[in-house]
Amino acid sequence: MRPLRGCRGRGVVLGTVTLCLAAGWALQTPGVVSLVVAQPNINATVAQNILLSVEYSCRGVATIEWKHVSSWGTTKIVEWKSGNSVNISTVYKDRVTTFENGSIQLLNVGMRDAGYYFITVTEEYGTNTYGTIIVNVYEIIYEDLHFVAVLFAFLAAVSAILICFMWLCNKSLHLFQKKTTHKLTTSTTEEIELETIEC
Repeated sequence: MRPLRGCRGRGVVLGTVTLCLAAGWALQTPGVVSLVVAQPNINATVAQNILLSVEYSCRGVATIEWKHVSSWGTTKIVEWKSGNSVNISTVYKDRVTTFENGSIQLLNVGMRDAGYYFITVTEEYGTNTYGTIIVNVYEIIYEDLHFVAVLFAFLAAVSAILICFMWLCNKSLHLFQKKTTHKLTTSTTEEIELETIEC
């Protein structure tokens, strides 16, 4: 019976060692890349700076790539590996700032910057994941403000002209009344003098 106990003990030890080795191998094996897109829809106005905010995680070294897709076509914006130099397309030079978590900031957006922004995070072992952000760019706010400013200026000018016109009318009426009163006074005085002379 003793040999059987020894075999059972060795089996438990062997099972424990196997389990530990398997756990260690699993920890070293590259895991699935995860990506969280903080704001999948962004509304911006012309000349504004926007942040395309994401957060990725993976066990190995990741390569991050951003592309812009719109009615004007597909453009590669930037690509970099974590800890390495950043490769920004010439179209976006001096307009893009990259962050370690995979986010990018786009400066001074225009109407052509509207569209879909695709991020691809690829782990060194080949696992990858994707994310999309839709960006809408508007000019309407500036046009409305310009229209309102012009309208207010026009109304102010019309009001000033009307006030001046009313002041001139009032002044003219006052002068006319003064002349009329003076004429009436003069004619009345002349009539009184004539009556006095006739008497």
